[in-house]
Amino acid sequence: MILTENMISPLCSLHVVLFILIISPLTSTAQTHANISLGSSLSTPTTRTSITPSWTSPSGEFAFGFRPLSIDTTTQFILAIYFNTIPEKTIIWSANGDNPAQTGSKVTLTLEGRLNLTNPTGQEIWTSHEGGGAVTHAAMLDNGNFVLATSNSSNNAWESFDQPTDTILPSQELSLGSSLQARLTETGYSPGRFTLQVQTDGNLDLYYIDRITKNNYDHYWDTNTVGSGVKLVFDVSGSVYFALKNNSVFNVTESGVSAKDYYQRATLDPDGVFRQYIYPKTNMSSRNNAWSLVDSVASDICTNFIANLGSGVCGFNSYCKPNSTWNTCECPTGYSFFDEELKYKGCKPDFTAQSCDVDESRMYQLEEMFDTDWPDGDYEQYNPIGEDQCRSLCLDDCFCAVAIFRQGKALIKVSIGNSTTSPPPHLLLDSNGRHKDRRALVIVGLLGSSAFLNIIFISAILMFLCSYNKFARTPRRDMSILEVNLRSFSYKELEEATDKFREELGRGAFGIVYKGVLNSSPGIQVAVKKLDKMEEEVQKEFENEVTTIGRTHHKNLVRLLGFCNEGPNRLLVYEFMSHGSLMGYLSRGGPKPEWHRRLKIAFGIARGITYLHEECRSQIIHCDIKPHNILLDDSLEAKISDFGLAKLLKTDQTRTNTGIRGTKGYVAPEWFKKMAITAKVDVYSFGVMLLEIVCCRKNVELEMGNEEATILTDWAYDCYRQGRLDALVNDDEEVMSDLHRFERFLKVAIWCIQEDPSLRPPMKKVSQMLEGAVEVAVPPDPSSFISSIN
Repeated sequence: MILTENMISPLCSLHVVLFILIISPLTSTAQTHANISLGSSLSTPTTRTSITPSWTSPSGEFAFGFRPLSIDTTTQFILAIYFNTIPEKTIIWSANGDNPAQTGSKVTLTLEGRLNLTNPTGQEIWTSHEGGGAVTHAAMLDNGNFVLATSNSSNNAWESFDQPTDTILPSQELSLGSSLQARLTETGYSPGRFTLQVQTDGNLDLYYIDRITKNNYDHYWDTNTVGSGVKLVFDVSGSVYFALKNNSVFNVTESGVSAKDYYQRATLDPDGVFRQYIYPKTNMSSRNNAWSLVDSVASDICTNFIANLGSGVCGFNSYCKPNSTWNTCECPTGYSFFDEELKYKGCKPDFTAQSCDVDESRMYQLEEMFDTDWPDGDYEQYNPIGEDQCRSLCLDDCFCAVAIFRQGKALIKVSIGNSTTSPPPHLLLDSNGRHKDRRALVIVGLLGSSAFLNIIFISAILMFLCSYNKFARTPRRDMSILEVNLRSFSYKELEEATDKFREELGRGAFGIVYKGVLNSSPGIQVAVKKLDKMEEEVQKEFENEVTTIGRTHHKNLVRLLGFCNEGPNRLLVYEFMSHGSLMGYLSRGGPKPEWHRRLKIAFGIARGITYLHEECRSQIIHCDIKPHNILLDDSLEAKISDFGLAKLLKTDQTRTNTGIRGTKGYVAPEWFKKMAITAKVDVYSFGVMLLEIVCCRKNVELEMGNEEATILTDWAYDCYRQGRLDALVNDDEEVMSDLHRFERFLKVAIWCIQEDPSLRPPMKKVSQMLEGAVEVAVPPDPSSFISSIN
């Protein structure tokens, strides 16, 4: 019998340990193995296609050796034990997850009987133990245990089963004082924020920990067996149990299948849940085969884990969302992740927080989130109170970030218009993610401890509070525009906001953009686009932009805040981007922008275009992707702007023929060949721009001093084909130190600029290739496609 999560809740945990079961003794099986002699060594593979050397178990089911840190790298490796006969090569133990080995590294079974991992210069990265035992050989066993054996067959000098990472296998035991530690992320192998500990006091606990000092914060699951526990056992019959002194057991998880027919593992996953998985041993090469979840404990971590210290399951200002596979972390309305790749770092507000110096209560509104709570974060409580009064108190209180109305509803405070200006000093964090002063701790307490949620349904969409009746005299108001819930401005308002259109930010094909400050919301800067072409053309452009952009919402798209549609005056009001365009950022004087910032910008643009192509209600083709139309906010987050040339496709229309659109140098070849225009034109433009980002130069530079390098798209493929990657970046040290990622981005860009549109990957796959989730194949010559011209 397995004790379910409900059975081990605080209300009944005192009772479950009274249930008596008889321990099933471990099946004793002799482990045959091939001896690995002292002095033997393994080196990292030199290329992706190289055979990876390893020491395998007699059956070949397990192997000990180097594995690439990710599928797209040939330069970083971890020393690991892994399932060797399944396609996934699932890792069950690793030695150096937080210190990857570079190409040329080597692991040696020294003559002194130690495993010693060294980098290409011979410096030690990791060692198994201090040595001193009379090691005669090493062996990879058929149960997944790697041992350093002595002449005494019952006493190994060292074994991986005694030094587990995040996984245990059938026949493995964890004694008192042992532990598992989850990985930090799903794709990385650095130690994470959760640990399963077999306590010396006889209790088995799941803890949330400080990953820097390894100190325990709060436990969120335990067996309540203090004084009784002996060891954690993964029985070969498929059950994981905690053995007790009175010969009874506390069942943790159970597969219900035989180890003869299935591979099995139990892993503490990065989200803090301990899960047991199985994999069929028959027909292992089938694409339908995969690890299947059969049992788990603490799967309710999102709803039941309350952290008194630290950020909790997710991060500050974020919440945990239960999922059928792994729990996910999300940001509330008006907030975005500090780092999309490392979501545990939490979320930052995308708007300026309310000032306590002046009354700004009317500049903010409360967005509803149902079935949501942030427990233990209150700094004020009122009871009894109605919801309307609760809302009013939070809006009037400059320190209030969220109000919890105790009937299953959270009210998140965001600014009207959701301005993305920088947060004020009292919301800033230091490099470790901690708030810098006491006022920030109040905010953390309110929007902090992640988790603690039932299933989240964010049902309210951001509404901009405005009074439309003051514009009753406006001559023209298109209902399709009003339906997208944008604010309607009068021409006089925008004229005052821009100081009579004094400060010009830029010019586009259909008008001029001016900087402004809304008088109705002091301090909120905006960009006002004044359309000034012929009446018919303006009207078409105006309606297209307003209806299209007004229905989009993505962190990598510039947000349209409102419009003016008054007589001949048609203007669009956008959020203001303080760092200007990507073109200005890349071509600024002085040192090149930092490599990691350029990569972040490329990721953001790819995600934004993916949203336009595949995630909008109606597909949007931008048709003019270029650095001038990529704007950067305060945190250098890339946002796609200027949908004036976008072609909005109906749901039953996938291709369209039209006149040439776009900007010279970024226009896809099919525009000139009377071919059908699809979303692949944006893929081509993105590829050109991606080359500009990673090489930090313009696509066409006539004054290069090197004629063959004048056109970047041609020069990039020539350099890639000839293996001259250094020439593309002028020996940029930052890029050269991350050459494997530069090569990946370069290959993705070359795929995007293929003249044959059918060879270009869709933007979703482009994003996956950039992020390393999908392997990037060797691209062909982009100009190899010849199309007949009708």
